Formats: sequence, structure tokens, C-alpha cells
Amino acid sequence: MSRIRHDGPLIVGGGLAGLSAALEAAPRKVLLVTPAPLLEACSSAWAQGGVAAALSDRDAPASHAADTVGAGAGLVEAEAARALTEDGRNTVEWLAALGAPFDRQADGGFALSLEAAHSHARVARVGGDGAGRAILSALVAAVRAAPHIEVWEDARLRGLLQGDDGAVRGAVIERRGSGARRTVEVAAPAVVLATGGAGGLFAYTTTPAALLGEGLALAWRAGAEILDPEFVQFHPTAIDVGLDPMPLATEALRGEGARLVDGEGRFLLGEAEDADLQPRDVVARAVHAARAAGVGAFLDARAIGAGFPEEFSAVFAACMRAGLDPRLDPIPVAAAAHYHMGGVVAGPDGRTSLPGLFAVGECAATGVHGANRLASNSLLEAAAFGRRTGRAAAALEAVAGPARATPAAPDLSDDQLKRLRTFMSADVGVVRDRAGLMRALAVIDELARTAGPALPLIAARLIAEAALARRESRGGHFRSDYPSTEAEAQHTRLRLSQDVPAPAFAG
Repeated sequence: MSRIRHDGPLIVGGGLAGLSAALEAAPRKVLLVTPAPLLEACSSAWAQGGVAAALSDRDAPASHAADTVGAGAGLVEAEAARALTEDGRNTVEWLAALGAPFDRQADGGFALSLEAAHSHARVARVGGDGAGRAILSALVAAVRAAPHIEVWEDARLRGLLQGDDGAVRGAVIERRGSGARRTVEVAAPAVVLATGGAGGLFAYTTTPAALLGEGLALAWRAGAEILDPEFVQFHPTAIDVGLDPMPLATEALRGEGARLVDGEGRFLLGEAEDADLQPRDVVARAVHAARAAGVGAFLDARAIGAGFPEEFSAVFAACMRAGLDPRLDPIPVAAAAHYHMGGVVAGPDGRTSLPGLFAVGECAATGVHGANRLASNSLLEAAAFGRRTGRAAAALEAVAGPARATPAAPDLSDDQLKRLRTFMSADVGVVRDRAGLMRALAVIDELARTAGPALPLIAARLIAEAALARRESRGGHFRSDYPSTEAEAQHTRLRLSQDVPAPAFAG
């Protein structure tokens, strides 16, 4: 294994968080590594709704922060929410200045959509439902033009380098150029994990299947503190046409009048005009219950009318590819894993509990999402906190001394991963109970005995163990055997030194 020394931040991940951090780290040299070409295999590019921010005269960051706290079911950190929402306008304007083509009103102001649990229309969007790819495309162009950024687009994170004091001093990167694999240790003063979420652990997911919580698992193995891994958000309107991952029907459709109905046309959540704009966990459980009862769940978007192809082009294209015209027929939907609220404990500037290690984006838990992320806050967090993280990481200088690599983790076979995903969706999904969680943990143990401490198994176990330990229902975590919510909200905090789930996971 070769080793190189990089004098600047090493950023792992090419989504909105990673690219924002890379751009803002200038003029410090940045090495950005990603396992796939930029714009591929990252959730940011698939986001439809847009960026939430207080952009109208009737809105304010304090109102946005209050909605964020309210959606998070008692576990949002108020100061983190304040930092996020006060950065809102500046972040959207920064993205626009880089070339993000936000929809505009006749007077030049941002066109804003209303989404669930927001008290105001505040979601800046692109082409109705194309925000993620359009915004990320602008950042990719800026990154490719930036002289301070070097990009490896064939590189996978395999481990971390740590000093005797536990500080992170680099990472082990596997490159697969020209079909051959080679591993290199990259010594760097700062490592930024922007590795995305864990939706690929579930058979029903709207995220790239390659997102398996591996950054979370590596950080846990290194001794970083993990926060609330049990909280997974399930999007209620994944389009159920047999695809993996599942196409997403953006929440903005319901903001424009689309309604959730069963197979007989009855409203799933009641007749009130805003009944379908409740927090996502409530809507997801209604969709899950309708499907479990055998009556089906559908998004009736026929009210959108003839403008559907232009206003919501991504949804329209996904439906038409499946032989479904949403202007004429309701869209079959299911609740699917969409966003991981838990992750590596990090501040707004990405600092984790380990010196030299930063985390940002979906792999991080910064306190702004709590138990149930407010719609369209994720792109805001990725860009706003990504910029802060880039500046903080760029300020670190290299520390002299030896560094060791964390032990290499094996990969799962395709069949092993398929089995894991099936049990995670069935038993660690929208509705959980002790029996199902124990079944999932038994499967994880069985796979670990064969495969060893594979990173997806570590991430899955952190989620399932924390879900088993939380004997209440809160936000995205619903226990049918503990349906009530405790009066006092408590975080789940895990560290390897204190909470080793099983010997196989100690690495």
C-alpha cells in the first residue's frame, strides 16, 4: 500500500455537501474523492423539492426555525436550527450566483413552493421538481473549474488513519481506474465525511442503492460519537412501479393540490385541503396502513392538469416510462426510506468528537433534523453547513506523528446485501416492533458470522439496536408495541468504547 501526503482537506463524497465544502475551502488545496463520476450515485442530484429558506417578505428565519423544531419531535437543537435558518437566504443566493437556475417570479424574486409542515411557502425550486440535479450541476461546473480542487472519481473510502490519541490524520482510499484496484493511504490534516445516508440498506428506497451508511460505520469504528441512528425518514410517495431505487413523487405535488387516496378513491388522511400536508411520518404511516390493509395507496395528481409535464417533469417522465400517465390515472405509491436523520455527531462547522474528522450532509447529525426532518431542509443543510465545514477544515494544519489504518472491512455479496435490505424494509421500516427488530438483528448476526464486520452490517445494526432500545414512538421512529411518546425527549448516543453491539463489529 502506497502513501501520499496531501496538505489540505481530504473530502469524501461528491454530493452537495462535499462540493460546497470543497469550494469554500479555497485557497487551501482540496482532494475530493468519490466512487462514481460527479452527478452520479448521490442523493443530492435526485432531490426534487428544492431548498427551504425564508425568502419572502412574509417569512423570517425565526419562523423557519420554529417549523424545523416543531417537525423534529423534541430532538432538534434550537441553536443549530437557528444557525441553519439564518444562513438560508445567503445560501440560496450563493447557489444562484454559482449558476443554480432557480425558478423566478416576474419581478425576479424566487418562486416559492409550500411543503408539508412549513407555515409559509419557502421552498426555492427549479423546474418544479428538478432542483437537486440543476443545483448540483452548477456546483460540479464550479468545482471542475476551481484550480484548488483535485477530483478522484474512481475512489472509495475503505478506512481512516488515526494517531495514537485517536485523532484522524487521513484515510485509506481504494481506486479502481482502468479496471484495476489499488489502495493508497492519504495523509491529510482534515478528513471530511460527506458520504451520504443509508437508504440503500432498505429494499424500498428513493436514494441511490450504493448509499449503505459506510461513512457512519467507519466513523463509529474509529470511536466517533453517533447520534440517533434509529431515526430514518420514510417518504410517503415513492412511485411503486417495480423499480429499485423507487422514483420519487415530490411533496410539492401535494402542495399544488394532489391528494392521497386508496384504491376506491377515499382520502387516506381526511377531506380537509391541508390533510395531506402533515409531517412525513404521519403521512407515511397512513400510506403504509392502506397498503397493509389491501386497499392500496395512490397519489391522485390529476388536478395538476395539462401543465404536469412542464411543472413536474421528473415525476411525469418516471410515470410515463412505467406506462402511467399521471394526468389521467392516480399514481401508485409506497412509503420508502428517504433520509437518515441520525449520523455522526457534528456541529454546524462539521467538527466531530474526533480531532481531524469532520462530517457534513446526510451522514452527519448536526441537530437540525431531530426525529423527523422538515421537508427541503436537507439541501439547505448540505450547502450551508458544507460551506462552514470547508472553511473549518481548511484551517487545520497537519500534525506530525505515526498514524495507523483502521482494519479493512469486507464487502457483502449481492445475495447477502439483498437479504439484509429485505429484512431492513420489513422489520426496521415504517412500523417497528420488538419481534421484527429481533428478527432483523438475528439476520445481521447471521450475515456477520459469514461475511465479517462489513460496513453495511455495522450501519444496519446501529439503526436496529437503537430502534430496539427506544421504547416509544417519536418522529420517524414508530413502535407499534410502544405507540405513545415519552414526555421527555432523549437522544440516543453511541460510541464504540461504550456500546459495542457484538464482538464481530469491534473490527
